[in-house]
Amino acid sequence: MKIVLEHLTKKFPNRNKKIKEYVIAVNDFDYEIPDGKLVGLLGPSGCGKSTVLNLISGLEKPTQGKIYFGDDDVTELPAENRGVGLVFQNYALYPHLNVRENIRFPLENLRGKDKLTRDEMDRKVFETAKLVQIEGLLDRKPSEMSGGQQQRVAIARALVKKPKVLLLDEPLSNLDARLRLQTREELKRIQVETGITTIFVTHDQEEAMSICDTIVVMQDGRIMQQGNPQDVYDKPDNLFVAKFLGTPQINVFKGVVRAGSVFIGTDRVYRMEEDLGDRDVYVGIRPEGFIPDDSWNGRSEASDDKERLICEFRKLEVMGRDSSVLCANEFFEGTMIRAIVASGTGIKTPGGEVAFTIKPNKIHIFDAKTGKVLH
Repeated sequence: MKIVLEHLTKKFPNRNKKIKEYVIAVNDFDYEIPDGKLVGLLGPSGCGKSTVLNLISGLEKPTQGKIYFGDDDVTELPAENRGVGLVFQNYALYPHLNVRENIRFPLENLRGKDKLTRDEMDRKVFETAKLVQIEGLLDRKPSEMSGGQQQRVAIARALVKKPKVLLLDEPLSNLDARLRLQTREELKRIQVETGITTIFVTHDQEEAMSICDTIVVMQDGRIMQQGNPQDVYDKPDNLFVAKFLGTPQINVFKGVVRAGSVFIGTDRVYRMEEDLGDRDVYVGIRPEGFIPDDSWNGRSEASDDKERLICEFRKLEVMGRDSSVLCANEFFEGTMIRAIVASGTGIKTPGGEVAFTIKPNKIHIFDAKTGKVLH
């Protein structure tokens, strides 16, 4: 089921009654979700991603704009008639019912031509439980299950009516790290097997990038960038997206473009092929973009012909496969630069300094005024 959102806007009255201006939660949101794809709405708290989900489900009505399921305008259609499955952060299971009864509950409310016999309901319950791999737990109560198992019950309950669209609102937030990893892999498997168009809301960018076909990064109710997760990570459109995606976060420096080269302070870090003109910029360098410069022997050896960034060495953190080099630079927009290198890499720190060359595909240049990407 393709979903088309046309210029969606949602305004809420301000909680401060003295302020007459409305709070705009979703601002001219225009997007098409392809049939059978898993799309992630990603952004910080308050960016409007859950409101978009509520508009699609029918729990909220848009102030402006249209919502289409396929070719059908469902903007005014009640939530119960949209054929949508919802899974929330809290599992919302009935504690007095066992797993079988929890999953079967939506089927018992069907009426008219959709009404099912007991045998038909039991067959659908078992098929759905098998899909999420809890068919052996049908007689357990929620209190007898782990958080990951309870979340699978909630997913099964959403799937049992064969919804046209599956909406997931922070479904993994209550799980510990290991369960979260396992469950997100299961979510992707279930989505592929069912082919249901799925919208996944999360603030966890690693979660979204790992399982979504497409991610939509939001800020203040607007789309900042959308596309294949790796493409968005590798080619951010603006400084906000670059900062939001990536763990650890991208390192951002104040810099300048001068005579076709990018400088951080007096250090030439990159030579540009295109002419951007002389200007102030922000220089973003991904943590994995730093290469320790083995030829560095201190500032007395520095040369304007060599592209390198010199920082004050602070600490080396060994994390198994990788190590983090923590260092400082007066032009850094933060507290501590974090460079990720392979464990065992030699780090030379003459005079308490460390020098890096930068991988060309891991450096991003942004306009200092607008934040838009220049390179």
